[in-house]
Amino acid sequence: MPKLKTHSGAAKRFKKTGTGKIKRNKAYKSHLLTGKSSKRTKKLRRGTLIDKTNYDNIKKLLPNM
Repeated sequence: MPKLKTHSGAAKRFKKTGTGKIKRNKAYKSHLLTGKSSKRTKKLRRGTLIDKTNYDNIKKLLPNM
């Protein structure tokens, strides 16, 4: 059986935490920021964990994670 390759786009977007969960960045922080409140943009800077419904799909993209 050949080696499994890591999906390079997914590898740039997801990181593993110390406890083994998968972390992601929040969306809606790239442009059109003048219409968003400073409270909202401040909260978008923080990362969050992926939803459990997406966990299996991301594990397939990142087999070595």
